[in-house]
Amino acid sequence: MNVLLIYPQFPDTFWSFKHALKFLGKRAAQPPLGLMTVAALLPREWKKRLVDTNVEGLSERDLKWADVAMVSGMHIQRESLVAIVERCRAHGLRTVVGGPIASSLPAAELKADHIVIGEAESLIADLARDLEQHAAKAVYQAAERPQMSTSPLPDLSLIKMNRYSTMTVQYSRGCPFNCEFCDIIEIYGRRPRTKAIAQVLAELDQLYAAGWREAVFIVDDNFIGNKPRAKQLLVALAEWRRQYKTSFDFLTEASLNLADDPELMQMMKDAGFVSVFLGIETPDESGLIASNKLQNTRRSLLDSVATIQSYGIQVMGGFILGFDTDGEDIFDRMVEFIQKSGIPIAMVGLLQAMPGTQLFRRLWKEGRILDMGQGDNTGDNLNFLPHMDAARLVEGYRSVLKRIYSCEAYYERVKVYLNRTQPKLGERVSKQQWMTRANARAFVTSIVRQGVFGRQRWSYWKFLMTVATRYRHCVGAAMTLAVMGYHLQVMTRRLSKAMDAAVKAHEMQTGQPTESRVNPQ
Repeated sequence: MNVLLIYPQFPDTFWSFKHALKFLGKRAAQPPLGLMTVAALLPREWKKRLVDTNVEGLSERDLKWADVAMVSGMHIQRESLVAIVERCRAHGLRTVVGGPIASSLPAAELKADHIVIGEAESLIADLARDLEQHAAKAVYQAAERPQMSTSPLPDLSLIKMNRYSTMTVQYSRGCPFNCEFCDIIEIYGRRPRTKAIAQVLAELDQLYAAGWREAVFIVDDNFIGNKPRAKQLLVALAEWRRQYKTSFDFLTEASLNLADDPELMQMMKDAGFVSVFLGIETPDESGLIASNKLQNTRRSLLDSVATIQSYGIQVMGGFILGFDTDGEDIFDRMVEFIQKSGIPIAMVGLLQAMPGTQLFRRLWKEGRILDMGQGDNTGDNLNFLPHMDAARLVEGYRSVLKRIYSCEAYYERVKVYLNRTQPKLGERVSKQQWMTRANARAFVTSIVRQGVFGRQRWSYWKFLMTVATRYRHCVGAAMTLAVMGYHLQVMTRRLSKAMDAAVKAHEMQTGQPTESRVNPQ
């Protein structure tokens, strides 16, 4: 049987980093790890092709070749996914849809012949057998969450590695916390399940053997959900890097209680972790309590971030506006916190009530849900009725983005972060080779786009001069952040322009000025 595995496009958002990836000559940040894993679970005798529409087009030739199409994606990829399913069905292909989106949307909205709900490891054998016998059911749903030991090595042969900026490895699934707005705990559970250390090292061996030498993103939603096991893995990762004499850098996601464990932070540093994404959400503790983000309470958020940064680990932060507890001052408080935190990549979004979450169920009972949402919290769309006036909330959100992603504000945060990573007296500084071929290309492109033709050329050159004189120990990190800032600034301008157009359209349609606008200074 010929199976065509298809990954839908991501829209151009703050998360895509599309405009930064162009500096590197890359087309997407990461490959579709889920489909690569599914491919490895399918019968060996099946012929397989994988098309990631983020890096290449889906051709008529591929569709004619296939007997069945398997499509996987997240909520934010919904529009592209449905279009792909419809195109496949028009060619007479049987279609199977799985991934997180299948767990959060009604099957009818996905328009596929077969829906797979839950994790694939315990389902694929039955699905494959039924497809071969032309007896596949409409819906397959996992009866339980599988052990991670059943997850195979992903099939790297199906992707074009040079089109991605990072490779991906999954160590664990699930998170021990209970945030109201989170769909991860609904899909993967609150008891973290982990792979054996040998499994993770085998995946790294595979990447190394395939010639990969760049960053690896450990895609767990909370890498430290099980701290004792995470520490065991970190010891093995540090030894693995020494054995291969490689400068593999690792990135991951974690929870803010990472700052409570100096041993864990040092072990992450020793293992080569250079960046961690944290869900900080809001500087307003009442919002954290109301959303059950209790792990972020009873602490200084700023001190926690600074502690993690002091280990040379860059903090990327997720922030949310639109909690019921948000008051009139939340926009200024958010900007002030982000600037003091030294978090360059501060992803501020509007609260989304994702289907399947506790938040969605609560708001549905309160009659406040407007639609199923788009999965993109960095747009200007609300899928529920907020307590704050909606127009004021959206405009306040725009004001936050404009302020934190002005060149001056952004570079100021980068400098705060770089200052916190300054080597301590007597500390040995690792000499990593950051000027790779891809980074050299990015550096030259950055000089041209940001330094020659950029809108804020003076701020850019002032920043580079500061890096050259004060932060020579981390030139690579500084240049990477400068390039990432370019993407964030482009997206801020585009979102602001789109929101202006929407306001004008509303005013022309109603003949009334839009109310409740805030000062976007």
